[in-house]
Amino acid sequence: MSADAQPLAIEALTREAFAEFGEVIEAAGAAQSYAINSGTTQRFHDLATVDTGREDGRTIVSIFRAQPRELPFVVSMLERHPLGSQAFVPLGAQPYLVVVASDPQSVPRAFLAREGQGVNYRAGTWHHPLLALEAVSDFLVIDRAGPGNNCDEAELPRQWLLLRQS
Repeated sequence: MSADAQPLAIEALTREAFAEFGEVIEAAGAAQSYAINSGTTQRFHDLATVDTGREDGRTIVSIFRAQPRELPFVVSMLERHPLGSQAFVPLGAQPYLVVVASDPQSVPRAFLAREGQGVNYRAGTWHHPLLALEAVSDFLVIDRAGPGNNCDEAELPRQWLLLRQS
């Protein structure tokens, strides 16, 4: 761990706080919800904008299995996908961290995702790769496949330290 890493506050993941970077995918507070299937199911409608069609891209669905990270954790890089959005929906109840930034030179923001919250990064949003906590965690991932370079990585000019919350 770098001695000169700057502490980075971890915020609660809310729609309002995350709006600059994409959407929070959760049933709570959905703009539209209604009963379907003869009233046996509640549909929480249109929670995120999936954007994968640039440069002949297509939408794919995958499962990512993330190894848990220990805190404190040093954030030293970010990545982005310029040709498509990328959604992560946890398939379990474990918390995870979401780290995003306007660009690699800006101060990143860290969010703690609670049970039932996924995220959809807009195309081009700088973010850290998956940061599962506590246990191996599976995520349903909706993103882009196709031609073109759809992954940029950047080393950060300074390191940021994620600390265990008290």
